[in-house]
Amino acid sequence: MKKVLLTKSRSALSLGIMLTILIVSNSCSKSSTDPTGGGTDQPGANEVWMQGMAFNPLTITVPVGTTVKWTNKDSFTHNVTSATAVFSSGAMGGGATFSFQFTTAGTYPYTCTLHPGMAGTVIVQ
Repeated sequence: MKKVLLTKSRSALSLGIMLTILIVSNSCSKSSTDPTGGGTDQPGANEVWMQGMAFNPLTITVPVGTTVKWTNKDSFTHNVTSATAVFSSGAMGGGATFSFQFTTAGTYPYTCTLHPGMAGTVIVQ
């Protein structure tokens, strides 16, 4: 009986060590602020991230003719919907992207209609 308990204890310890190694190696391989593992912790030029229930950046200014890309960095669904019905992404799961080309100067406020506290603005000059 003692031998069986000792074998089970060693197995449990080995499993615990393997899980710890897996968790540590996985957490080190991704940016702590980029849950999709994209490798950077800030959006690039003409890019907006949906992250932590917010748009980052809140306001982006671009020249006429620019395509802006939104990326959902959260693990839950968001969307990007223009306040003036100019564009709408539809539902975007984690990791999904949506792009829109702005061909007219102006100010374009938008929200995530699933999370009304999420709002942003594109200024096109």
